Amino acid sequence: MIPESNGIFHMLYSAGPVVKLVLLLLLFFSITSWAIIFIKYRYVRRAYRESVDFTDLFWQCRSLADAFSKAKVLKTSPVARVFITGYLELKKGGAARDDEGSPPAYTFNALGGVNRALRRSINVEVRRLAQLVPFLATAGNTAPFIGLFGTVWGIMNTFHGIGITGSASLAVVAPGISEALVATAAGLAVAIPSVISYNYFTDRIRVLDSELQSFAADLMNIIERDIHRKKEA
Repeated sequence: MIPESNGIFHMLYSAGPVVKLVLLLLLFFSITSWAIIFIKYRYVRRAYRESVDFTDLFWQCRSLADAFSKAKVLKTSPVARVFITGYLELKKGGAARDDEGSPPAYTFNALGGVNRALRRSINVEVRRLAQLVPFLATAGNTAPFIGLFGTVWGIMNTFHGIGITGSASLAVVAPGISEALVATAAGLAVAIPSVISYNYFTDRIRVLDSELQSFAADLMNIIERDIHRKKEA
């Protein structure tokens, strides 16, 4: 049976105040990082799934108005929100209906406003997707060094104790060094999942950004073709 003096909780309890402060700071980083990982994973996964669903629905719709009604239902989809922004700007930019209630005949004057609105909306969506993600990079980059600081400080105290007692036996040195190394292990425990999650979210955001750019280009092409068709009719 492992003696109580060798247990992890005993090492944490007997650690110095600086090492304890380092461990508390790492605990804060760990709890915050895991909360962000959980929240962002659910949000990004749902945003990606709803964006795929809306893209499929968009190409099945017969008109932009029909796609607009579908987009209002998918509130988490970045693609749907970008489309809503572009569609509202298009209507505001000079849509007109004839007496028979035919679909709006858009003009070239609306294209510039729609394009700018789409770009602004894409930037807003990308910023929304990236919210809180930089904290994971901060935790992944700084946690190992914070833990290393606690380790170095603990080893310094150990050697200071050796100098006072005049004994350098393994029984005297080992407990202090093992307590100090706990800080390094804690720093790595915070950094590894943070870095992995940061890379994952960055990749998914990059994919969604590419999807938004492609959808915006397709939407502009559809509007331009509609204008040419109306002018030739």
